[in-house]
Amino acid sequence: MLEYVAIFVMMCLAGIIATVIIGFSHVLGHRTKSKAKLAPYECGMTTIGPTRRIMTIRYYIVAMLFLVFDIEIIFLYPWAVISRKLGLFGFIEMIIFVFILFIGYIYIWKKGALEWE
Repeated sequence: MLEYVAIFVMMCLAGIIATVIIGFSHVLGHRTKSKAKLAPYECGMTTIGPTRRIMTIRYYIVAMLFLVFDIEIIFLYPWAVISRKLGLFGFIEMIIFVFILFIGYIYIWKKGALEWE
């Protein structure tokens, strides 16, 4: 249990430092409120219609799926760099990894998660 004391002290110290920095920025920061700063900003253009809209769950599902399949690339790049060192074992592992991702892709496709209605 004594080994965890250093981790606890470091976590407490990090929390104190973060609180102090945010507190100083709040106290010492310069705030000006103007009509231009309080206006909603969207691509530099004046908005048309209400600026607050309810987004459908499909938007978030597609965003999550994009992240999942984008993270796949993060695993493929290092594998591609050292694929010769890994040999046949590394190749088979990567084929299994890609196959599992492909099964997941087929699953979400069949469920209709990629369809915009």
